[in-house]
Amino acid sequence: MTEFEYGPVELYLVGFEGDRPDPSVVEAIMELIEGGEIRLLDLLVVSREHDGGVRVTEFEEIRGDYGFEAVEIETIGLVADEDAAELAQGIPPGTSGALLAVELLWAKRLASRFAQSGGVVLQTERIPAPVVNAAMAEAEQE
Repeated sequence: MTEFEYGPVELYLVGFEGDRPDPSVVEAIMELIEGGEIRLLDLLVVSREHDGGVRVTEFEEIRGDYGFEAVEIETIGLVADEDAAELAQGIPPGTSGALLAVELLWAKRLASRFAQSGGVVLQTERIPAPVVNAAMAEAEQE
């Protein structure tokens, strides 16, 4: 059976006021890790100063402060400085974002099964949750 070592990885930039995410955000990430749905491969906190400057804080610097003591990051440094700088352009001045690289473990299992059967994933595209919810709500009203 074909078994991939890693599955698809997605980058999430989750914005928040101040310089740290709400504890409920960290709790949600931990639930997904503990539930075997994702593997956290890298995490940075990217802050945009009021003057436009960007400050990047690595996972090891925030691990204990954010409640990630039990999490072992698979690949610190997977998100390059260039990625962080590019994505930081979407962070409003005076706010921050948690930049997460997460491996989708369910997608890894699915891709392995496709490969086992001779199938090849040619392309995927994500439809953001707000778009799906708005479209479904509109469809239900018709």
